Amino acid sequence: MCLLLGAAGVGKTLLVKRLQKLSSQGGQGDLGEPPPTRPTVGTDLTDIVAQRRITIRELGGCMSPIWSSYYGTCRSLMLSASCMHLLGLLSAEQLSEVSVLILFNKIDQPCYMSLEEIKSLIRLPDIIACAKQNITTVEISAKKGTGLTGVLHWLQEQQRTSG
Repeated sequence: MCLLLGAAGVGKTLLVKRLQKLSSQGGQGDLGEPPPTRPTVGTDLTDIVAQRRITIRELGGCMSPIWSSYYGTCRSLMLSASCMHLLGLLSAEQLSEVSVLILFNKIDQPCYMSLEEIKSLIRLPDIIACAKQNITTVEISAKKGTGLTGVLHWLQEQQRTSG
């Protein structure tokens, strides 16, 4: 199980739909226009097949107060959230051994900060140095499909290494 956590409106649902389409195309090809989405209310389970079946549990942004009740089933974590959420998740004992992928989504927006600017702003190198988890960062545009092949490969690698 891979948990997908993030604040409301960061593009979690679109990301899952795009990953599902990309995996059905063998990790290649044109994703076409982005599909319509609605905010996730509660939780949503989606299976993608990328060599093996990977289940992604997306938790709606409004559910952040109870995210911890889902940590026990988590083998990997994709996160698109605030620095406060990141620090809270990295300090959770149940998540101490999971691999974490931090998603910097919406790089297609004109006001998007560079990855280096964001890392500096939230002191990400310091956070990564102190974390118990293996942390990877990736810039993506779920809308345009940019960087999603890398996310799919990361998910595949997590499945390989976790059993």
